[in-house]
Amino acid sequence: MRGPFVPASESLPEITAKAVVLGVVLAAILAGANAYLGLFAGMTVSASIPAAVISMGVLKLFRRSNILENNIVQTTASAGESLAAGVIFTLPALILLGQWTRFDFVQTTLIAGFGGVLGVLFTVPLRRALIIERPLQFPEGVACAEVLEAGERGGRGALFMVAAALTSALFKFAQTGLRLWPDAAEYARTLAGRRGLAYVGLNLSPALIAVGYIVGLNIAALVFIGGAINWWIAIPMLTAAGGGVPGGQTAAGYAGMLWSTQTRYLGVGAMVVGGLWALVRMSGSVVAGIRSGLAAYRRMRAGGAAERTDRDMPMPWVGAAVVVAIVPLYFLYHLFVGSAAVSLTMAVIMVGAGFVFSAVSGYMTGLVGSSNNPISGVTIATLLFASLLLLAIVGGGDARGPAAAILIGAVVACAAAIAGDNLHDLKTGHLVGATPWKQQVMLIVGTLTSAFVMAPVLNLLLAAYGIGAATPEHPQALTAPQATLMASVARGVFEGGLPWGMVGMGAALGVAIILVDVWLERRHATFRAPVLAVAVGIYLPFELATPIMIGGLTSYFVHRTARRRAAAAASTETDAAERTRAVEQRGLLLASGLITGEALVGIAMAIPIVIASRADVLAFWGVHDATWPGLVLLAAIVTALYRLSVRA
Repeated sequence: MRGPFVPASESLPEITAKAVVLGVVLAAILAGANAYLGLFAGMTVSASIPAAVISMGVLKLFRRSNILENNIVQTTASAGESLAAGVIFTLPALILLGQWTRFDFVQTTLIAGFGGVLGVLFTVPLRRALIIERPLQFPEGVACAEVLEAGERGGRGALFMVAAALTSALFKFAQTGLRLWPDAAEYARTLAGRRGLAYVGLNLSPALIAVGYIVGLNIAALVFIGGAINWWIAIPMLTAAGGGVPGGQTAAGYAGMLWSTQTRYLGVGAMVVGGLWALVRMSGSVVAGIRSGLAAYRRMRAGGAAERTDRDMPMPWVGAAVVVAIVPLYFLYHLFVGSAAVSLTMAVIMVGAGFVFSAVSGYMTGLVGSSNNPISGVTIATLLFASLLLLAIVGGGDARGPAAAILIGAVVACAAAIAGDNLHDLKTGHLVGATPWKQQVMLIVGTLTSAFVMAPVLNLLLAAYGIGAATPEHPQALTAPQATLMASVARGVFEGGLPWGMVGMGAALGVAIILVDVWLERRHATFRAPVLAVAVGIYLPFELATPIMIGGLTSYFVHRTARRRAAAAASTETDAAERTRAVEQRGLLLASGLITGEALVGIAMAIPIVIASRADVLAFWGVHDATWPGLVLLAAIVTALYRLSVRA
């Protein structure tokens, strides 16, 4: 195994003024961009690679810069996109529950900031266990290290990313701004005298194509399989059992109703089982990480000097910082629920669940990538446990019960989101030769910076697009699928009506998928079946799973073509590997650009919409319903992604 790019014996500047400023600015921008993407699509992706590329382009303007400065920038910036995931998966549920009419700045900032800081602190003892002693893959971390090393050697990666970002930005502007085509193409019809139902949908989004490209065919296929289980099996079966599609309802409308009220809870059950299974799989690593961290601190106190590349934040500091972070959250809970006993219970649940699920998140992202961070699964598991416990304490008549459970889930979600992403950054640092404690400090800086921008960005999106179900005022409302699910789960526990039968069947389905994955693991199969990826597909709208699958297929064909051409043209195996790696880097940069451009335009478009109080403020040629222009252009983007990648 190769050593770090910068040896431990060599010390380069890392936390510099220009790196801090650039990292903080990018953290704020990426937090806003990923907040939009998550509310729109229900998924977020790692921003470490685009942050690294932007950092390389900017720092090249200075006379002196180095790879470790670039790494500090991407480490700080990536905290923004991961914190956004934890926030938008939970806090919009308070809007949907009617507890908030807007995102309160102080409460949102406290929950996001301290929840994220807890995530950073919780992963300090996990670094040695999951990266050093039991090294996991951490795919985005490895990819980001390769991008940084390529930039240090020289390259044109930033140009490809900028071109892709401009392309997706123009596509999004024409779709959402000019309204030249709708955001999705759907086809649904009734069968056998309205007793049967068939549905297929495709969201016209380059960003979702890019999501599928980054996660690869394995995960994309599992997400699509989850969607197929729901929309092609469960919904048609319920339709037939209920006597068919009722008169006066369209096939698409009835399918959407069954999905939102019944079948998406299959995904809830599968996620709970998946989260518990992940915890069982990694319990040994958690204990080993804590022991290793304490042993390293004792060696340091005894006068032993650890190598620069092996110095974490001291464990006693970590423990003290956890206590400091808990105190303001306890008082926030007390302000909300008005009971010291309930607030203390909430704080205890938050700390315990936060640590456990930060570990689960880190382990899972080490296997399947930070873009597949199981935030939804761990948050739902936390939410169910917290809701049932609070129900026993405060009873079902307290309207604040569901909201209190959401507040606990929000902190845990922010911690788990940061933890999963943090370990990828630490993996990148391990490969390039960074100093771990410096990365951990800058992750805290990036987290707190991002926390301060979340409330303004969310309020802007709420006013411009609306969150939840579409209304005449907001016909293209951001669906916020995870937050909608969290609100439904919390309300269902306290008020009744939660479809426990669907949750139970989803749990049984999760067990079956786990058994399949264990069988595949024992056969050393390259295709695996992590249950959380299937669960995500079950509860997402099917129109989102389809472009993700297209992106996964594109990635598969790009890599297959690259391997074939590299083998034919290369003189040695090393040469072939280098050619294949160049294709992988080009594809990742293009996909990252597609995501970045669309997400940033989504944020920018909110400004004129808010000012004019009209969603079609820029629709100068009217609102068009024909989907063919979007389909043609999206096909062209997929073709370009394939051709430009294989030509690397």
